[in-house]
Amino acid sequence: MKKDNLPLIQYASIPMQSVGPFKLIGDVEVDDLMVPMATYESPLWPSVARGARVSAHAGGIRVTVMDERMTRSVLLEAPNASIARQHLKDIQSRHADLQTVVAKTSRFAKLIDTHYQVVGNLIYLRLEFNTGDASGHNMATNAADQLIPWLLTTYPDLQYVSISANYCTDKKVSAVNGILGRGKYVVCETTIPRKLCQRFLKTTPEALVDLHIKKNLIGSIVSGGLRTANAHVANMLLGFYLATGQDAANIVEGSQSINHVEVTKEGDLYFSTTLPNLIVGTVGNGKGLDFVLRNLEQLGCTQTDVSPGTNARRLACIAGATAFCGELSLLAAQTNPGELMETHLKLERR
Repeated sequence: MKKDNLPLIQYASIPMQSVGPFKLIGDVEVDDLMVPMATYESPLWPSVARGARVSAHAGGIRVTVMDERMTRSVLLEAPNASIARQHLKDIQSRHADLQTVVAKTSRFAKLIDTHYQVVGNLIYLRLEFNTGDASGHNMATNAADQLIPWLLTTYPDLQYVSISANYCTDKKVSAVNGILGRGKYVVCETTIPRKLCQRFLKTTPEALVDLHIKKNLIGSIVSGGLRTANAHVANMLLGFYLATGQDAANIVEGSQSINHVEVTKEGDLYFSTTLPNLIVGTVGNGKGLDFVLRNLEQLGCTQTDVSPGTNARRLACIAGATAFCGELSLLAAQTNPGELMETHLKLERR
């Protein structure tokens, strides 16, 4: 035991490899990028590498950040729903006053929007922030924690219930995050010529589209999946998150991702993975560990001469591209009977 009766921190070692090379175009321009992944599922490394290799030969993965925000919802109680409605209209008209309170908590925190739901006399107020290069969990919570006293003082007939109302929604499967956004909203896409599809992926565009429809789309409906149509995005995100010091529990909402696959009029393969709830940061808790810092430097996400948020957006694009490559490779393997299990037996039982 260490002093103050606090237990010693012990660091476990998880197998880690860098895979690639990745070529990204769009919001991030980079070639020959090697991406670290920490995982016990060793077939992930060659699988993601295969997806990266074929994408690079096809011209690269186009990455686009559609939106970014971190949220915290607070729970307040009003005397009745009519009063709740009256106060909420006033709250949403006083954005500048709310931002003045937020600005005192961090020079990077910026309130960008609010949404609400009312259930009976309960107010579920969702606060949405820009948080620079931090993933923003603590920054958003700290801002909300300071906004609550302001709200209770300004509207004295309201009562505090909780700093977190589950309308955020943090580390839980929900529809609201995909609809309103939480974290980085990243789209990854590429078009792979038919001959490259056959050469690297051992399949055809038509076979991939057919499997996508029957597995990702219909299979997800049958299973009751919520805003998700992918094969195993959580696998790649976990490996990437552990290697780069992220809060691994955020793969819960991060893996609510959607693939879209088409055969182009030229007969080639269009493949995309959309990740609307990708929560990553390049500063904050966990980023000071030596191996994490080395990995962030390797990914080019520790630049000091860029505006706040640039490094985190770059990291989100790379995380999305990593998930994209794993999706492409696994779906290709599953179009061929026996290939998936044969690969696992070969790589995991050597």
